[in-house]
Amino acid sequence: MVSLIHILSTLLIIFYILTFTAYTWDFYKEESTLLSNSKRIFLFITICVHLLYIIAHTIEFNHAPITNKFEIFTVLAFSISFCYFLIELITDIRGTGSFIIFFSVIFQLISSIFITDSYEVQEVLRNRLLGVHVISALLGYAGFTVSAVYGVLFLTLYKRIKLNKFGLVFERLPSLETLEKMSFYALVCGFIMLSVAILIGFAWLPSAFPDISYLDPKLVSSGVVWVIYLLGIAAKVMGKWYGKKVIIFSITGFIIAIFSMMFVNIFASSFHTFY
Repeated sequence: MVSLIHILSTLLIIFYILTFTAYTWDFYKEESTLLSNSKRIFLFITICVHLLYIIAHTIEFNHAPITNKFEIFTVLAFSISFCYFLIELITDIRGTGSFIIFFSVIFQLISSIFITDSYEVQEVLRNRLLGVHVISALLGYAGFTVSAVYGVLFLTLYKRIKLNKFGLVFERLPSLETLEKMSFYALVCGFIMLSVAILIGFAWLPSAFPDISYLDPKLVSSGVVWVIYLLGIAAKVMGKWYGKKVIIFSITGFIIAIFSMMFVNIFASSFHTFY
């Protein structure tokens, strides 16, 4: 099965590049109706191959691909593409794929080049529940990433409209209202998956780490991020935030989430550090 895993790893680079190319080409060449109708199929096939790769990797090495940064990169690539695919299905807006899938291409390219066969890992990393916990968290942060990208697109279009620059971006991107909805949908998807990760963590951690402190830096930072997004979603649902306020919150929340994660990983000591 190792040969199959290596083949799939290489194929994923090709499929992601082809999918990104299809979305990008269609963005610039709107008249290509055949590509407009088939690019979602490209993405669906890529996601299916990626899911097969993750399953095969988990079976062969007896652990989810979460034991080093290059394994996590491939899960991030999958998570971002999967989150975008859900948003595209919900909204049926297909003109923003290239801006999202670009990140999947980068993450998967780095992963496929540098990933190694990891049979020897700490025993705790073989736990299936831990795998679900980490992948759920990565899906959550992927949702926040997609939401922030839509936020940037919203601000870009907003600025061009104010300056009366009605070029390619204005013609191809959805309306400001639609971009706001897509950003919020991605944010909600991310929040749900982060909530799942936190619930699994609280259920599993006491048995895996009996002496754990719930003031662990990563637990605290995840909790803070969760509360921030909860307050933002509540403000949106209650009708107090709309338009640019939602977008600013999405981008700000993403920056806080990324910086808190980086700060904890670099400066804090946590039981989450396995490698």
